[in-house]
Amino acid sequence: MATTTENGYRAPEVVKLVGVTYRQLDYWARTELVKPSVRDASGSGTQRLYGFQDLVLLRSIKNLLETGVTLQKIRKAVDYLREHLGEAPQEMTLMSDGRNIYAAKSRDEIIDLMQQGQGTMFTLQVDRVWTDLEKTLGRKTGS
Repeated sequence: MATTTENGYRAPEVVKLVGVTYRQLDYWARTELVKPSVRDASGSGTQRLYGFQDLVLLRSIKNLLETGVTLQKIRKAVDYLREHLGEAPQEMTLMSDGRNIYAAKSRDEIIDLMQQGQGTMFTLQVDRVWTDLEKTLGRKTGS
């Protein structure tokens, strides 16, 4: 079970939970891809603290990177997730063909986040990322 500080997760723990390097995490914070929502670093000796939704975003980014999607395109997906993540996502799925990213909120609605064509899809069920992180952390969250 993970420990929290001030209701947040420190970078060394986030690295383990998400499966990224500290260098990636630091770069993503500095470039504002995912800034820690609990507390950002504010000089020497302070640590960033990430919230649970930050972990969901970070693990989603990692999964999309593994499909070959560029970080530039992933930024658009992160913007979409920030707008729609809210509480525990229900049936929200991100899909990628390695070039583009699509979001499905239902079986009838698929949104091209890059506003381009279609192809064979990789799917990332954000609600499953959420649930998996809850299990890993040994807790149930509502927000």
